[in-house]
Amino acid sequence: MADKRSTLDEAISRLSSGMTIGIGGWGSRRKPMAIVRALLHSGLSDLTIVSYGGPDVGLLANAGIATKVIAGFVTLDSIALDPLWRQVRQRGGIDLTEVDEGLFYLGLQAAAWRVPFLPARAGLGSDVLERNPLLKTVANPYLDGPFADPADVGAQLLAMPALRLDAAFVHANAADTAGNATFTGPDPYFDELFLGAADLRVVTAETVVAEGALSAVGPLAKATVHRLLTDLIIETPNGAHFTSCAPNYDRDEAFQKAYVTAASDAATWAEFTSRFLSGTEADYQRAVATFQEESKS
Repeated sequence: MADKRSTLDEAISRLSSGMTIGIGGWGSRRKPMAIVRALLHSGLSDLTIVSYGGPDVGLLANAGIATKVIAGFVTLDSIALDPLWRQVRQRGGIDLTEVDEGLFYLGLQAAAWRVPFLPARAGLGSDVLERNPLLKTVANPYLDGPFADPADVGAQLLAMPALRLDAAFVHANAADTAGNATFTGPDPYFDELFLGAADLRVVTAETVVAEGALSAVGPLAKATVHRLLTDLIIETPNGAHFTSCAPNYDRDEAFQKAYVTAASDAATWAEFTSRFLSGTEADYQRAVATFQEESKS
């Protein structure tokens, strides 16, 4: 099999301004944050970010790199709202398409299946349609005839459009050089669908092993990302920090609180950015290690 190992710089070089980018994970859990940090230095602009949002959305929107967001929510989990995202929304500086979690899932599934939309009852009778006037409804074609369900009285369904992605980035616990990847934590979220919905599919991973060696990392039943779903594999130890990557590590709550505190003040945010977000990924990891040592004292 081809060796799909790559680098953050190579992945970023495949992108261009104006693209629609999917970012896997969920809230402040198993986000490909090494990629997010690389995007901050990429010079790219006018990106549409598709995400079950967390600090990825907050950072990219605040930096002006993302000008549109499609999301089911944006949260830090243990802290309800990402402060950078709150500020951007209050300034009115972002184009937001907000749908519920189920419709978001259907949008990814439609794109992965290469169909233009999927029907759903989710969203009917709610503010989803009011807030997103471009969403359409379709008539149920099976109200009568041999396939009709007597219990189904719904004449209209919401047609959730496919969320087609130019590129998708997800973070795994481990991957092999051929492009297979495994999630050994309790929840794969919807990362496979992000990959299936995208043209360029990139997996960052805590560790990269030889082809065929994923069974040594964990049960093969959890190796749910097949090599046909990936283009690039990037080894990024601690690459989801400060979000969690169970069972490798939990969310760094002390660092997340420092992020939230820093975001509340322009001068403090400038100091935070200078210390943690102004250099390379290696610089970031060294600064985090120092922060963690300081937090212990």
